[in-house]
Amino acid sequence: MHRYELIIFDMDGTLVNSSITIANAINYVRKHLGFAPMDTEMILTKVNDPTINPAQFFYHAKTFEHDHERWFSEYYTRHHDKELVLYDGIKELLEALREKGYQLAVATNAYRKSTIESLTHLGIYVMFDAIACYDDVHKGKPYPDMLLKLLDELHIPKEKALFIGDGPRDEQAAKRAGIDYLMVEWGFTEHGHDNVIHTVEELRQKLLG
Repeated sequence: MHRYELIIFDMDGTLVNSSITIANAINYVRKHLGFAPMDTEMILTKVNDPTINPAQFFYHAKTFEHDHERWFSEYYTRHHDKELVLYDGIKELLEALREKGYQLAVATNAYRKSTIESLTHLGIYVMFDAIACYDDVHKGKPYPDMLLKLLDELHIPKEKALFIGDGPRDEQAAKRAGIDYLMVEWGFTEHGHDNVIHTVEELRQKLLG
């Protein structure tokens, strides 16, 4: 792993257990739109599914609209301090990676305002050299835009970067960006993946030995 200079993390389902908040925020938007709530398990199954249009699936809209973002962020802002938690061992892993001299970044399909609020509340925002969010780029994951933005911003060649995520959207974005990828499985998505990493300790061993 020493060949890498930059380690990029997905946020939800990789760093942060935000499953309750995401499901509740989506249902909060649906309530404003006049739709019945969806089952939490159904939301979490579909939130990382690259084969669906999430705006269509959750909100019956062609694309995410300003009101969707506003209501989602409204719920997130009001409840993140009660509902969001870091996965066990993540803070210590980030500290150890920084001590070893790695640059760290976040690439998330969450909006910038929600991302900064969440990472700040959890005490890890200051550990990242850069973040790229859904509203920072033309297209979110599974497109490579935010990964390429981070490489450009931090002046890191793609061969020196590693992306760690928990779903097929992350994997596809990494592939399109030409960046090495590691899949973890403590988040929302279960995989039939051969090389999946099951625990934060296993990831730590892989990255730091």
